[in-house]
Amino acid sequence: MQGYIINLNKVKEEDLIVTILSDGSLETLYRFYGARHGTINIGFKIDYEIEPSAKSTIGRLKDVVHIGYPWINDYKLLRLWQNFTGLFFKHLKDAEELGSFYFKLLESASTEWHKQNPKRVAIEYYVKLLEHEGRLHKEHYCFLCSKEITQDVSLIRAYLPTHFNCSHTLSINKEALNELYTHKSSLFLNDKEIERLWSVLMEGL
Repeated sequence: MQGYIINLNKVKEEDLIVTILSDGSLETLYRFYGARHGTINIGFKIDYEIEPSAKSTIGRLKDVVHIGYPWINDYKLLRLWQNFTGLFFKHLKDAEELGSFYFKLLESASTEWHKQNPKRVAIEYYVKLLEHEGRLHKEHYCFLCSKEITQDVSLIRAYLPTHFNCSHTLSINKEALNELYTHKSSLFLNDKEIERLWSVLMEGL
């Protein structure tokens, strides 16, 4: 099986509880500490096997092989990737059915991560996620006062639209935002707007 590590919890000594997003499911597995084990971390893509446990409802993670990215040795890219993939744990941990969407989203995003500013990649793929979940607000009505937004849009968590005077956060160019929502392209957003959208994304999916 293959999947992305989206959460790690240390238990006794150096053992780990590992949460893996695979194609269609979320696996919570136990990994025993051992010198022969390679290092694993949030954001890593791995190939692995699951060994059922007679003493626990949690299976054992075994035969782990790290599947590297072309950019894996770029610390800045890796750190941003870990920040992004780590958001999926809280968002998906209580989901009853996943399907393949989230796994494929990370598959695609990982191939684009080094080709442009990774924050732009994350924002574009987050918009795809919002659209998939039916949470993308393309019509510009303020989440706080319910009135139409006729000028630039200020976004709060989950990219909910607001008036600048309602949320007092950085305004995003309306046309650039429409391009992002329609074509999943951040091309017309400036760097300041990208930083704002990234900071909102980091509040949670």
